[in-house]
Amino acid sequence: MDGFFGGVATFSNFIWGGTWNDTRLLPVGVVTIALLGTGLFFMIGLRFRPFRRLGAAFGHLWRGRTAQGDGEITPWQAVSTALSGQVGTGNLAGVATAITLGGPGAIFWMWVTAIVGMAAAFAESSLAVRFRERRADGQFHGGPMYYIRNGLGPRWGWLAVLFCIGATTSSLLTGNMIQANSVAQSLLEAGRTLGMDVPNWAIGLAVATLTFLVIIGGIRSIGAFAGRLVPVMAIGYVLAALLVLALNFEHLGTAFALIFRSALGFEPAAGGLAGYGVLAAIRAGVARGLFSNEAGQGSTPIAHAAAKTNSPVRQGEIAMVGVFIDTIVVCTMTALVILVVQGSYVSGDGTQVVDYAWQSTDLQASAITTAAFAQGIAGGQWIVLAAQLLFAFTTIIGWSYYGEQAVIYLFGDRAALPFRYAWVVFVFIGTLIVNVDGLWLLGDIGNASMLFPNVIAILALSGMVFAMAREADARAAAGAPLPQRD
Repeated sequence: MDGFFGGVATFSNFIWGGTWNDTRLLPVGVVTIALLGTGLFFMIGLRFRPFRRLGAAFGHLWRGRTAQGDGEITPWQAVSTALSGQVGTGNLAGVATAITLGGPGAIFWMWVTAIVGMAAAFAESSLAVRFRERRADGQFHGGPMYYIRNGLGPRWGWLAVLFCIGATTSSLLTGNMIQANSVAQSLLEAGRTLGMDVPNWAIGLAVATLTFLVIIGGIRSIGAFAGRLVPVMAIGYVLAALLVLALNFEHLGTAFALIFRSALGFEPAAGGLAGYGVLAAIRAGVARGLFSNEAGQGSTPIAHAAAKTNSPVRQGEIAMVGVFIDTIVVCTMTALVILVVQGSYVSGDGTQVVDYAWQSTDLQASAITTAAFAQGIAGGQWIVLAAQLLFAFTTIIGWSYYGEQAVIYLFGDRAALPFRYAWVVFVFIGTLIVNVDGLWLLGDIGNASMLFPNVIAILALSGMVFAMAREADARAAAGAPLPQRD
């Protein structure tokens, strides 16, 4: 088994960037090149639409609380469902990990990934609405597999199948079991803090039951749940972070300066990565940025394809908002709290140091975020705990729909209900796993198996994306409504 996961780690490092043969750092992974290159291509081709149309996109989102056409859920519920998958452990543990691996400069590259990712999100989500299918039962199905088949043609069906295999793998591992494990570990830690010994199986049973109650009704149940909880969850976390930042306002300017100096190589590299500071920041920032906002990966278009809208362009612009909220807002709040809050932390040699949580060698991942919030505000550790539970649980809910749609494409509508039951079982299993490192590696490969077919498809269909955007701009200039497709 060690040999198997060793091979998986080697392949994961090749596609994502990392150590090669335990001795040498790869410059950048092929995923990094694919993501940034595709995002930049669409940013230029769309004439910097994420900058030009962000305000209008927020307006579309607000009006999207009601139906804007045919579909399964409102545009508001569609972006909330997408955000339920986007806003997860990556916004807490992922940000902290990016900083410890790549230094504060990793946050700059998370921003870059998000900004160009907004352009990719517009492309993939507008295509998802443009090429979605309405089945005989009246339900809409869409996503990369459908714009691959319906946009590129039947001879590209193998690419759609590859995407669905990757989506199924990624959903069961990173979207399900790893998230369920995060919920279980958070509750176990909270129980120990309160002097309670809660068995894993009881936590697993509770999480699995709650998951079943939400997903058994399909996308309409998921959309209704996400539309209510996700906005409250995100706003509550951001407000708590803003309070911490307000109490540490004098360090805010220093934190921003540190981010930019580190990103551009003007700050000593962190974590013993001397000579690789900038590349380490790029690797960590891009990898964690993608894990958080999923732009270009092909997952969120599945949710947006279910929106009650007749305008691919309008839904594409709403999808840009999801990436913005996830990374530019939520991830930035986590990063700034980690970088501005000072406290007394234990270093690796056992001495006390008065410094920042992210520099402590005894803290890792979400423990860094927890320590920073705990030092920054009374009861801050409970805020992080609540965020961990909600973020991870909503990710389980959102990704259940992505996996279900992939399975439906592969095996037909009759596979939907069995998949929901199987999903609940995997949630229970995930809470019982002791070490998830191997699952992370396999999940990274599953993510890449989704990303590459999706990137190939949206690049091949870029001419249509640009044409839809130009038509929408021309109509807006003439005071006409956006073009309708369904």
